[in-house]
Amino acid sequence: MAMKISFPGGVQVAAELGKFNILSDQPERNGGTDLAPSPYDLFLASLGTCAGFFALRFCQQRDISSEGLGLTLDLERNPETRRLDKIVMDIQLPEGFPDKYKKAIIRATEECAVKKVVVDPPIFEVTTS
Repeated sequence: MAMKISFPGGVQVAAELGKFNILSDQPERNGGTDLAPSPYDLFLASLGTCAGFFALRFCQQRDISSEGLGLTLDLERNPETRRLDKIVMDIQLPEGFPDKYKKAIIRATEECAVKKVVVDPPIFEVTTS
């Protein structure tokens, strides 16, 4: 699979992936127009939506109502380096969620493919053409 990256103007960067065009921008303080999420925010959103998908499917496959189901990411940064040190995913369970499934939904959510790439990163290679 190849993803095509283009530069539509200013500091905006677009990714073309099949039929989808994903735009990123920077906040005004970084020279952008703040018309789209930053690439870093898109990364965090991909992590949250991937984990959320696994939580949702867990409920759907067991006929558990997903009304009230949610997931939040709490980001902990090193105060000196500003490096992201920890991401805490908190699943807000629907009312009446069975206690017997609490550990299982956590395990299911941990199957997120984006999280797995972060935990066990691929080799990166940058070339020119």
